[in-house]
Amino acid sequence: MREVTDPLLDLVRRHSEPVVAQTLRSTIAAVISYVVALMVSSEPAPLTAPLTALLVVQVTLYTTLTTSMRRVNSVVVGVVIAIGFSSLVGLTWWSLGLIILASLVIGRFVKAGEFVPEVAISAMLVLGVTTTRVAATAWDRVLETLIGAVVGLLFNVLFVPPVLVQPASEAIEGLAGRMRVLLLSLSDEVVGHTPVAEAAARLHEARRLDHDIVQVDAALRQAEDSLRLNPRVKEGLLSRVVLRTGLDTLEISAVVLRTVCRTLTDLAKARTEESLFSSRIGTSLSELFRHMARAVDSFAVLITTQVSANADKAEDRLVKELAASRESRETVAHLLLDEVQEHPRQWQLHGALLAEIDRILDELDVEKRSQRLVEELDRQAREQWEKYPLADKLRGRLRLGRSRRAPVL
Repeated sequence: MREVTDPLLDLVRRHSEPVVAQTLRSTIAAVISYVVALMVSSEPAPLTAPLTALLVVQVTLYTTLTTSMRRVNSVVVGVVIAIGFSSLVGLTWWSLGLIILASLVIGRFVKAGEFVPEVAISAMLVLGVTTTRVAATAWDRVLETLIGAVVGLLFNVLFVPPVLVQPASEAIEGLAGRMRVLLLSLSDEVVGHTPVAEAAARLHEARRLDHDIVQVDAALRQAEDSLRLNPRVKEGLLSRVVLRTGLDTLEISAVVLRTVCRTLTDLAKARTEESLFSSRIGTSLSELFRHMARAVDSFAVLITTQVSANADKAEDRLVKELAASRESRETVAHLLLDEVQEHPRQWQLHGALLAEIDRILDELDVEKRSQRLVEELDRQAREQWEKYPLADKLRGRLRLGRSRRAPVL
């Protein structure tokens, strides 16, 4: 039986994906805003309202709120500029150029963000009508924009957008999985003879991790926005900090891993007719890379898991693999030292390789992860206090009042 590939059926199957959810939510909100605008506005086709709803309704509640504020701000500023110009000049080629220039400049000052062109668009549309209708057209445009923004905002408040932590977690696990595969490839590379082309291929794979990090960062930013102001989330700040610091650790480790591949490639160029390392060193180094691969995988599970029991198991595995990695590292260091003393060829590459391995193990360390979490949470708290000092003082007074009213046991 042939598989059904109807686009509509495929859309239904993928209803939980962010792109599909965004498409459906934007369409419904735009239609609702148009219907409301028809009832209120005097314009025969108030298309500004659905246009605003399309721009305002974002995947997350936080971006919807911030976008609606900038959108309304840009339209109101444009209308005010047009009213001022209409009382002085009519619509000519030079007045059109002047109003566009003024709108784009003023839009930057009022912090309209990506809606700076909307300031000029609103001003041009209002200025284009006859002088007797300027005030009415300006009011209708502001009204339609407010309708679209309010409908879009209420739509996301009543139908809370999904929390997008799972896609970000999967992206982080995917990045860690590619790093694990690369480390396992290196564990095979250091045993026996390695051609320069093969070592260069591993280096090319390590460089591709930079592109993967950019994609993971985009998914994580969307997840962070979905956690802000979302009533479904109780500890949004903690979840954001855990994922962000975890990605930072993987990003640093990926950069150092690329340097490891560079070092092994340079070593392969210097030893084209022989093995990269002696048999004993190659075996120990291969074991070290396998432990590091499992440590990276355990670290990703630790920062992305939502169940405390699974997190504890992942942390235990991470501690175990890091301890095994450090033990293997010491073995490799002693063997390399003996070999360098006997045959001091490319000794600087041996030292660089050990330093790079130490850096990765240090980044994955559990205690360092805890320290980063505490520092980032403190930094977020300081920024929150500096941005909203009155709100922070009010929360402190409320907590103090509750403690005073609490019964003494």
